[in-house]
Amino acid sequence: MNGDIILGIDPGTNLMGYGILDCRKSQPEIMAMGVIDMRKCKDVYEKLDRIHQRVTMLAEQFHPSEMAIEAPFCGINVQSMLKLGRAQGVAIAAAISHHITIAEYAPTKIKMAITGQGGASKEQVAAMLQHIFHLDKEAMLPYLDATDALGVAYCHYLHRNRPQSTCRGNSWKDFLQQNSNRIYNPTKKMPAKD
Repeated sequence: MNGDIILGIDPGTNLMGYGILDCRKSQPEIMAMGVIDMRKCKDVYEKLDRIHQRVTMLAEQFHPSEMAIEAPFCGINVQSMLKLGRAQGVAIAAAISHHITIAEYAPTKIKMAITGQGGASKEQVAAMLQHIFHLDKEAMLPYLDATDALGVAYCHYLHRNRPQSTCRGNSWKDFLQQNSNRIYNPTKKMPAKD
């Protein structure tokens, strides 16, 4: 589908946000936004099953070709990180089983793309998305996990549409090989100055 529809996921173990953008026109449009509510699930594996089922349903209903997901924040404790990692992994597995391309973004990168500030609050992200997509107050959901997920999808939309660098390759080694004339070599004799 050439990246026509993007599914954004804000992973969570109690509430997992999702936002879906239709990118087939000149400007992206919101197709859906909401949360997967797992607060009543007592068993961790029941929560993971619910995540898998719901992401599968979203994939089958909207047919996204790409999924953007927020990477777990490293500043949280180890147990929370493990739980979030499992939730993220199950969502990714559901998407992969539907041949959806995955992209992962750090929370600060998403906030920077939406608000211009890597340390923006969830409320600031929601307010900016409300402005970008011309949403009235009634369209805004009470859970910021939904707007966070929409932010992940929009961040991916912005990043994938940026022109690529002229440097081919993805490593410093590639860059150095392509730009050897820009490297300072102290063993080379410099021309004498007059």
